[in-house]
Amino acid sequence: AQTGTGKTAAFILPVLNKICEKGSNGINTLVVCPTRELALQIDKEIQGFSYFAGADSFPVYGGGEGSDWDKQKNALTSGADIIVATPGKLLSHLSMGYVDLSNLKHFILDEADRMLDMGFHEDIAKIISYLPAKRQNLMFSATMPPKIRQLVKKTMVDPLEINIALSKPAEGVLQAAYCVFDDQKDAVIKSLIQDKPECTSIIIFTSTKKKVNTIVKALKGNGYEVRGVSSDLIQKDREEALRRFRSRQTRVVVATDVLARGIDIKDINLVINYDVPNDASDYVHRVGRTARADTTGIALTMISPSDMFRFKRIEELIDTDVFKVPVPEQFGPAPAWNPNAKGEKRGYGGGGGGGKKFYRNKKK
Repeated sequence: AQTGTGKTAAFILPVLNKICEKGSNGINTLVVCPTRELALQIDKEIQGFSYFAGADSFPVYGGGEGSDWDKQKNALTSGADIIVATPGKLLSHLSMGYVDLSNLKHFILDEADRMLDMGFHEDIAKIISYLPAKRQNLMFSATMPPKIRQLVKKTMVDPLEINIALSKPAEGVLQAAYCVFDDQKDAVIKSLIQDKPECTSIIIFTSTKKKVNTIVKALKGNGYEVRGVSSDLIQKDREEALRRFRSRQTRVVVATDVLARGIDIKDINLVINYDVPNDASDYVHRVGRTARADTTGIALTMISPSDMFRFKRIEELIDTDVFKVPVPEQFGPAPAWNPNAKGEKRGYGGGGGGGKKFYRNKKK
């Protein structure tokens, strides 16, 4: 099912209902997800749902302080009803031999497609080797690529497949794009943010950690707080950045795709893709941070000439021709939309529509 449709509640509520009815003896449910932010969020949602249910949960993830290991070990050995974990840290505990999963009833993989994208296939297989043969397997994913189907064949027995919706952005998302050269992106984005004072909560996505810091520096000093979030930050700093963003103290967050999956921050007005994501399905996840749960939002993408063919693939995936906004003249000549061109040279084209492609003469 597409992002923002309530997949987390879809597995938490039935599990809590079963625990209420039958109780649990040790760890009842194991939820595995790709990132620590998502693990913390799922755990927080479980705590909210289970307030009167008498069930407890605990997140197991890396990147924290030394004392976190002991707290995680205690939860794993004392038998918290539900464990929410990232693959690497969970395997570290499992390899020590003190985790008893013999009474496990439910094994849940959340954001399964993202975990495979991040190279967790072998880790998932190792985790499964520690589980009892008799258990219920549940796999949740916003997309269903071939590699997910292969995992299903290996880990599940005659599974029931439920497709809620095609992997497309929510109807409440207004999508548009700007065809720009790389050296125009910062200026165009600054102007967009300045012209939209009503947008108080903005996420800018980029594909690399290195670009996060560069974009943050470019946007600072414009009268609003900007923070970067990537895996380079220690967990404490990442949580503080997200806390300030949720509380509207920070207007703009610049992030890698670590924030694109599963993180539910309410009322995000504007998502800007600084670059076109490498994977077409990642576009759906980035754009899915806005217009969640029947709200509305804006998603804008900066398309450089070398990214045009990739963005065309995204349009095919979501079955939509995204409107190309003409780049204002103040930013100089912009490339024309031409997904069939290699786009390595800088040319004139008016920024939005068709138009012929011209090239500047190289200096001799």
